[in-house]
Amino acid sequence: MLELVFLVVFCLFVAVQPTWSELRFEGAKVFRMKPNTEEQAVFIKHLAQKVMMDFWFPESVNKVAQGMTADIHVGGDSVLYVENHLKYSGIDHSIFIDNLQDQIKSQFDRVLRSAEVYDYEKYNDWDKIVSWTEHIAATFPSLVTRTEIGKTFEGNPIYLLKVGSRQDQSKPAVFMDCGIHAREWISPAFCQWFVKEATNTYGSDNLMTTLLDNLVFYVVPVLNVDGYIYTWTNDRLWRKNRSKHPSSSCLGVDLNRNFDAGWCKLGSSKNPCDETFCGSEVESELEVKALANFIRTHSDIKLYLTIHAYAQVVIVPYCYDYKTTPHRNELVCNS
Repeated sequence: MLELVFLVVFCLFVAVQPTWSELRFEGAKVFRMKPNTEEQAVFIKHLAQKVMMDFWFPESVNKVAQGMTADIHVGGDSVLYVENHLKYSGIDHSIFIDNLQDQIKSQFDRVLRSAEVYDYEKYNDWDKIVSWTEHIAATFPSLVTRTEIGKTFEGNPIYLLKVGSRQDQSKPAVFMDCGIHAREWISPAFCQWFVKEATNTYGSDNLMTTLLDNLVFYVVPVLNVDGYIYTWTNDRLWRKNRSKHPSSSCLGVDLNRNFDAGWCKLGSSKNPCDETFCGSEVESELEVKALANFIRTHSDIKLYLTIHAYAQVVIVPYCYDYKTTPHRNELVCNS
């Protein structure tokens, strides 16, 4: 039996935000910095203990290392403090985004969209995505079927699209999830674009036709539905889901770190208030359990792609360890 292959695909991410979101980011900046020595890397880690710093790349402070370029969002009230300390330490740095709120405001789509035409080049809210999943399945019934694989913490449905021709036949499958981190809007947009390309070019594009004739694609357009909705209504940069914890007033779990794979190891946190909180236990989150159960009950799945932002990289296992997998050369070659 072929071994299930897991890849993490990261797309370039630029934050955008609807005008009605409650939380705003006036004066906030994104610093790009590069520690050239181990001492400078440690300095950044210590600085993050004194000031609230939102790590865009790498995802967590404990992954900052010598020679690595880091992009870090700093709130407006801490910008001067951080900038002075970076100058004092001699760390190479620049301002990557000068005013985050300006970027958010300028890139949010304020144009009224037609109810008849779905715009794949704009970010779409959850209600529009739900309508789209229903429409795409109804428009291409021989290529797409929609099912619900579970519910989120807040009771929203988790939809899955099965894409491929001759769906009654047994074929190897590729599983693809998008939107596991709420603020990474480019991720759900990618899944929507992929399904659009698959359905619109089947029969005319040789490669896509061959793929859909010989493979099945299981696509989850948005896994972290609760968090995604919250980014549209309250906080554009919210990352986790919206589950509650009896031991803390902080909400949410980093769904990406809640799976039974190196759970709560490198790059994860056991603090419920951290962006990388791994949860109270393995698969404690309904969203993760729904996804994992689907994969466990579908032995046809041979490849798992999870689409993320922010960076132009392809990551192969293991993400929680510095060890290499037995089939690493194959993974790197094929990616």
